[in-house]
Amino acid sequence: MTETAAAWRLQSFESLASTSDLCRTLAASGEPDGLAVLAQRQTAGRGSRGRGWLSEPGNLFLSILLRPADRPRDAGLWALLAGVAVADALARPGIALKWPNDILLDGAKLGGILLETAVNAQGQLDWLVIGIGINLASAPDIAGRQIAALGTQSSPEHLAQNILAGLAQWRSVRQTEGWGAIRTAWLDRALPVGSLMTLRQGDRHVAGAFAGLADDGSLLLQTDGAVQAFASGEIWLPKEPENDAC
Repeated sequence: MTETAAAWRLQSFESLASTSDLCRTLAASGEPDGLAVLAQRQTAGRGSRGRGWLSEPGNLFLSILLRPADRPRDAGLWALLAGVAVADALARPGIALKWPNDILLDGAKLGGILLETAVNAQGQLDWLVIGIGINLASAPDIAGRQIAALGTQSSPEHLAQNILAGLAQWRSVRQTEGWGAIRTAWLDRALPVGSLMTLRQGDRHVAGAFAGLADDGSLLLQTDGAVQAFASGEIWLPKEPENDAC
């Protein structure tokens, strides 16, 4: 393990089961806000809803521990903030954000963001871990899914530093301007309003057009002549098979 001194306490490992698992363990033992954990490879990485995530060497596996004094219901807004920081750090054409936590490159999944939280006795967030995975060197081959890799010489270490710088910047914006500024920034980097999509919530499927975000970060979907808000679910784009691969 090596550790660098910076605004973030960045710890780098050759191999971990999961960067987010380490952050969770350290959070439970009292680790303060501002820890970042980077691994060259993960042996037990995971994606949303507990799915496995292939952690190929050369890709980015980064987790950040925060202790914001927020309500648990606001936790999802941190995925928007992290998405903005990631999109800015990637800084290339074709990058778009897909609600709630996907990073796309030319419509294919490049990476994702996973939030994990704990609540204290006062009903406030005790800690929040933001896990970020980005395909840099290679993309896993997943049947029926479009998965992309960046295909550049950018190293995980360099991208991690840029993401952390962006997180610090947008965290400051949130403190001074509120979550509204983060929603606006996220929409500027997201799929265009009007994009056709299908929301899946278990066995329920709702087809419609992307209509923006509600104040709490919920998805707004134009469907059946009205705009509806959805606080959770998965988005599928046209011609994208609906399966549970990733």
